[in-house]
Amino acid sequence: KMGATVFVQPLDLVKNRMQLSGQGTKAREYRTSFHALFSILKNEGFQGIYTGLSAGLLRQATYTTTRLGIYTILFEKLTGSDGRPPNFFLKALIGMTAGATGAFVGTPAEVALIRMTADGRLPPDQRRGYTNVFNALARITREEGLTTLWRGCVPTMARAVVVNAAQLASYSQSKQALLDSGYFRDDILCHFCASMISGLVTTAASMPVDIVKTRIQNMRMIDGKPEYKNGLEVLVRVVGKEGFFSLWKGFTPYYARLGPHTVLTFIFLEQMNRLYKTYVLDR
Repeated sequence: KMGATVFVQPLDLVKNRMQLSGQGTKAREYRTSFHALFSILKNEGFQGIYTGLSAGLLRQATYTTTRLGIYTILFEKLTGSDGRPPNFFLKALIGMTAGATGAFVGTPAEVALIRMTADGRLPPDQRRGYTNVFNALARITREEGLTTLWRGCVPTMARAVVVNAAQLASYSQSKQALLDSGYFRDDILCHFCASMISGLVTTAASMPVDIVKTRIQNMRMIDGKPEYKNGLEVLVRVVGKEGFFSLWKGFTPYYARLGPHTVLTFIFLEQMNRLYKTYVLDR
């Protein structure tokens, strides 16, 4: 998981920049995600695209570890005495619970990540200038209070739930549709295609929640008042001032990040299911 972060970090950076770009205007700061990537490289150099890497690593360490731990505990609790795993509905519920809990634990790292990746787009005198994730967490606590570390934890948790639900539902639907088409057998190619479709659906479903999260975690106080009162206000303002499709700013890097993740998750799950069938059920 940690190794993936090195690949994911530049994608995260581009996504966050795109979601923060052109706030309140219809003007496009970046034409495409490649334009964004090249302009960041040009203005901030190669290390610029790895800003916030320490926060990305800490997020993986907190979020993924908690999620997997809780998933495993609940999965074992709900496995029948005869070794039968929980049914589809329960599995989905376990996934959402584990995702939401992991997201709550990972929120401080998320806040640090959003702010560190956002920093380079500001003029030097307005930058926050966190040196690494621990410096960021310490300074946020000192300057803005401990609760700021959990700012945007509701959209962060909501995103985890939406991602888990959308991935499972769209994967099983896509897989069924591919099999019904008659062009596919239940093999790794079918699982790959179904998970790529699932990644698209999940990206489309979770991005509006994600832009809310990004804007809220990066916001500042203006004359003692926060930029946005709540998530709904973010949605209303983005749609009203920047246009409806601005909710999906940064779609490409987000999909590039979620797509492979979805593929690996489902191919792994399918192989696990197959092994379980072969070694446990068919004995």
